[in-house]
Amino acid sequence: MRVLVVGGGGREHALAWQFARFHHEVFCTPGNAGIARIARCEEIGGSDFGRLAEFCTKHRIDLTVVGPEVPLVAGIADDFKRRGLRVFGPGADGARLEGDKAFAKTLMQEAGIPTAEFAAFDDVDKARAWLGTRPVPVVVKAAGLAAGKGVVICGTRQQAEKTLVDMMVEGRFGDAGRTVVIEECLVGEEASIIGLTDGSVVRFLAPSQDHKRLRDNDEGPNTGGMGAYAPASVVTAEVMAAVEKQVFTPLLAAFRRRGIDYRGVIYAGLMLTDRGLKVLEFNCRFGDPETQVILPLLEQDLAELAVACVEGHLATCEPVRSSRAALCVVAAADGYPEAYKKGLPIDGDLAGADDVVIFHAGTRSAEGRVVTNGGRVLGVTGLGDDLARARDRAYAAVERIRFPGMFFRKDIGARGLARLGH
Repeated sequence: MRVLVVGGGGREHALAWQFARFHHEVFCTPGNAGIARIARCEEIGGSDFGRLAEFCTKHRIDLTVVGPEVPLVAGIADDFKRRGLRVFGPGADGARLEGDKAFAKTLMQEAGIPTAEFAAFDDVDKARAWLGTRPVPVVVKAAGLAAGKGVVICGTRQQAEKTLVDMMVEGRFGDAGRTVVIEECLVGEEASIIGLTDGSVVRFLAPSQDHKRLRDNDEGPNTGGMGAYAPASVVTAEVMAAVEKQVFTPLLAAFRRRGIDYRGVIYAGLMLTDRGLKVLEFNCRFGDPETQVILPLLEQDLAELAVACVEGHLATCEPVRSSRAALCVVAAADGYPEAYKKGLPIDGDLAGADDVVIFHAGTRSAEGRVVTNGGRVLGVTGLGDDLARARDRAYAAVERIRFPGMFFRKDIGARGLARLGH
């Protein structure tokens, strides 16, 4: 099969790697220095639907898989379907689940999906007034797309009010933050559940746990994700059964009531609290860096599963998952998630090994060498028969890589390892 991956980050490298692993011919737009080693890359932006469609027609692409959320929210799947091109990902009406947090929270409320108490506002004075009635801490979220950084946990009312002004008045996240969601701050352990759906049934990949905060011990600002591991032992068989019954089944039913034909990935970010599971957010695509640990544990052709979703026969498929563990450590640039330099030379071992895969996130080739081209530069994934071995291999590989200002968290997987007695 000829597969096009749209995007150029670590998630897209993992997707391209998975397709190449099952001997598909892989193309990627725009790709990065790592993806270029296993796929043909073309400099086409994810929002240029016309050029992407022309590329698919010219190169006889059998399946397009969209990595980032922005093209999905903008309607790339609708555009491709109108052109008769096979695309894996929801239309704009379904992708609104991620693109509009106020919509998603209202949909959860209507469907009876457990989530935090909330209110949405597009008027800063009304938001402040409501905030005055709530206990702190609270969570303030930009309703639109903010590259995983539009969530602020506010420990004081003063911080919450400043955050409202930053987003709604000062435009910190542009139009994405002009409407905000304010919700109660849930306490518990987070987990990421990624399911594939054809609109009728859902098939789950390995549960994982992301690490959003910049520094060890979950301190510092939220980022796009500093590492992940799978499977997350906090997600027991009982938890998975509850997730399917309380989250995914009512969500698909809510889509059908609204006439939304959702086919693609549904990512549910959960908080497991002492009051039961709560949905923090939904995403309409694979997570990043969760994909970098989930796909190495998938022992089945993802392209076949994606086609089953598109064509509506996922009920006949069941993903085959490895019994092993995977852990990914993100090597980031100094200054991330704010300003950082690009073009810094990357040295060391980027080849990986049998149980180590180096996924490129923010890289490009320049004058015959690999240089930095983003805030999250590399995702180093280790595999092992258990989580401890996966961790040891990932960190040993990270230590063999260097670029100026490189930093990474030292505690990826710590909760999972503690639960397992390590």
